[in-house]
Amino acid sequence: MLPLLNKLQKVIKDDNKVLRALIIVPTIELCDQVSRVITSFSKYMDIGTVKIQGGSHKSAQLERLSHGADIVVATPGRLQDFIRDRKINLSHINTVILDEADTMLDLGFLAEIKTILKECKQPRQTMLFSATISQNIKKLGKEFLREPAIVEVSTRRDVVNIINHKSYKVDKKRKDELVFQICQDMPNEQVLLFASTKDSANKIYAYLQTKKIRVSIIHGDIKRSARAKSLGLLKSGKIQILVATNIAARGIDIKELPIVMNYDIPKTTDEFTHRVGRTGRANNKGLVISLLTIRDYNSFSKIERDLRINIKREVYQGFELTDTQPRQRQPQKKSLREKKGYIDYDKRRKYTYMANKKKQEEKKKKTK
Repeated sequence: MLPLLNKLQKVIKDDNKVLRALIIVPTIELCDQVSRVITSFSKYMDIGTVKIQGGSHKSAQLERLSHGADIVVATPGRLQDFIRDRKINLSHINTVILDEADTMLDLGFLAEIKTILKECKQPRQTMLFSATISQNIKKLGKEFLREPAIVEVSTRRDVVNIINHKSYKVDKKRKDELVFQICQDMPNEQVLLFASTKDSANKIYAYLQTKKIRVSIIHGDIKRSARAKSLGLLKSGKIQILVATNIAARGIDIKELPIVMNYDIPKTTDEFTHRVGRTGRANNKGLVISLLTIRDYNSFSKIERDLRINIKREVYQGFELTDTQPRQRQPQKKSLREKKGYIDYDKRRKYTYMANKKKQEEKKKKTK
């Protein structure tokens, strides 16, 4: 934002305000956060910002636009509505920023983004930001960027180095009970608990309510005002647990959040990275607790390999396992011939011998 504000300060005209910069974000929460940052940084500058997002009245957003603005922060769906209704003019835009670009592509916003970018001025500077760079982003970059520069601030491994990881193996039927027990054992610690689906989030939320835990919930089916209220309750310390789907893994900045809990293990390493990134921010220590049922072992091992970390599997006291555990392959001792590399050579000789023998037998059959 700082270089963008510096750039805008040199070109804006007080008597003829037009939109110069567009920032596209995937969620309402991130739209709010980015707008707050711009307002803070431009406090002593004559630069106006307008939010265009779902969950708010269009009329109020259009009124702010009519008063003149330099920067628009928008979610793709609502912005496309304004373009379709010819309520906004993007022809003077010369800087476009796509924040959390990979999430927007995962959420299926590619068509909207293409429509929006066609409305913007050429030439322009386009920037894509994300904590993880997927193949989808590279594909989008090839389509919309010319000779792009790739800037990496840190590797994914650096992100998790300052965070303490714990993983607990647990029977599937006792997972909810384990969440409650951990919260009972750490009553003064706040937790952002991630579930992979809305149904899973609703289930653990309802269970914790029955146990009189101070809990709230965020996911895509909950209205914007209720989501904002839930986030505010966590930030103010009025609740202990905020249950969330991956919508909260992007753009939610909770100062010194002590614990992230993976109630469900995410499908990808990128999702794990974004969840983990909610704690351990600005060099503050963080703790990530991952709950593993037998169906999670393989996917969690893959995440460990990708991030080059090794997290000890533990069993929480009082939660001894009864689910049948997968058999562990025991490492076999290598013979001297194997250590010296002769075995592969022997196997190749045997394979060649058997193949030749088969050919000879087939030849004899044909001859007969």
